[in-house]
Amino acid sequence: MSTAYVDTSAIVSVAFAEAGSDELARRLQGFRDLISSNLLEAELRSACAREGKPFREILVSGFRWIQPSRPLSREMRAALRAGYLRGADLWHVACALHVAPKPSDVSFITLDERQAQVAAALKFRLR
Repeated sequence: MSTAYVDTSAIVSVAFAEAGSDELARRLQGFRDLISSNLLEAELRSACAREGKPFREILVSGFRWIQPSRPLSREMRAALRAGYLRGADLWHVACALHVAPKPSDVSFITLDERQAQVAAALKFRLR
C-alpha cells in the first residue's frame, strides 16, 4: 500500500493507546505516504488537552498536510451525496477527495463508522 488519508479518530486511538491501537499503528507504518488535513493536529491537540494527556509531536510529524487553496465545494457535494457527515468529518472526506482523483488508489483510515461508510461509498479503500 502506498498512500493513506488518516482521520483524527485513528491518531487519537494511537495517542491514547486504545484497544487495537498497536495493530493500527503497525498498519499506518506500512504506508509510504500519510496524508491528512491539518485539522487532524487541532483535533488531536484538543483531545489531548481534554483528557490531560501530553501531545506527542511524533504522532503528526510524518504527515503530508493538505491545505487546499480553493473551496472544496465540489468535493463536499460529492461526499454528501454518498451520505450525511458532520462538519469536521465532511472536511476530512472532502480533503481526501481533493488529493485523490481516483479514490480507489487511496486508503481512508478512520475509526468513525459513518465516515467509513461514506468513504467506502466513494470507493476509498478501507482495509
